[in-house]
Order: sequence, then C-alpha cells, then structure tokens
Amino acid sequence: MRELRSSSFWRAVLAEFLGSFLYALLGLGASLRWAPGPPSVVGSALAFGLAQATVVQAMGHVSGGHVNPAITLAFLMASQLSLARALGYLVAQVLGALAGAGVLYGLTPAPVRGTLSLSTLHPGVGPGQATVVELLLTAQFVLCVFASYDERHDGRPAMAAVPIGFSLALGHLFGVR
Repeated sequence: MRELRSSSFWRAVLAEFLGSFLYALLGLGASLRWAPGPPSVVGSALAFGLAQATVVQAMGHVSGGHVNPAITLAFLMASQLSLARALGYLVAQVLGALAGAGVLYGLTPAPVRGTLSLSTLHPGVGPGQATVVELLLTAQFVLCVFASYDERHDGRPAMAAVPIGFSLALGHLFGVR
C-alpha cells in the first residue's frame, strides 16, 4: 500500500495513460483510409510499429512504456511488477486507449472514420484460428519486449524502442491479413 502513496507510482500510471492514448490516436489515425482503395497492410503495420516505438522511447523511462495489457500481465507474471502497479497500469491503458480512440473519432470526418481502422476476421479464418495466431503473435511480442529490456544483453535498455516497434510491425504484417 505504500506504493500507492508514492509520486513515482502515479507518474508511471499517468505515463501509461498518455502512452496508450498516443498509441491509439497515432496508430489508428495513421491507418485510416483517406483515399479510396484497399487498405495498406504495410502502412498499418508501420503506423502501429512506429507509434509503439515512439511511446516506448518517450515513456519507457517513467513506466516501462508497456502500453499493452499483455505486456503488463507478462511483467506481473514474471514478478517484474507489483500487483498494485499492474492494476494501475491496466486501468490506465484501457482508459488511455479509449480516450485516444474517442479523440480520433471526434477529429475525423465521418466518411473517413469508418470503423476507425478496426478489422474483422478474413472470411476463410475461423475464430479458433484467429485466436491461435493472436496468441502466437502476442508471445512473439512479449518475448521481444523482455529481451529488449534485459540489461544483460548490452546494458542499453534505452534502445528497446527500436526492436519493440519492429516486433509489433512484424506481428501486424503477419496477422493483419
């Protein structure tokens, strides 16, 4: 309970809120189709990868730049994060993502807005298959985050933003279709 009274705890929770806000706003915003034609998988993958890398670089020193609840849960399960901090991060991440999507919704003209770049399953892919792909891609992303923050590798966790952003972009390139 002492942790809840510390200013570093609340700064970290605020950083997760802002990071999730920016991730949703930038990732979804850059993925919108402003011109007719098929959506760009590469553009969407780069949008989310660059948004993730930007947020990790900007917020990583404050909160770790998790932004993603799967990362927070993985850090909790690996005993790298307290339960109180994980719960604070999870609430902040959900509220931040909702706020970012809400701001984007309000700023985007209705014809462009569509579904705010949210996707659906490909007609040939069932829910079970999609779940397995999502689990595999989440595992790939979590492993990359852990490896990127591991100080035993090169002692430069500040460079974590680059491989994390690339990892997320790779997951999108594989999983979007």
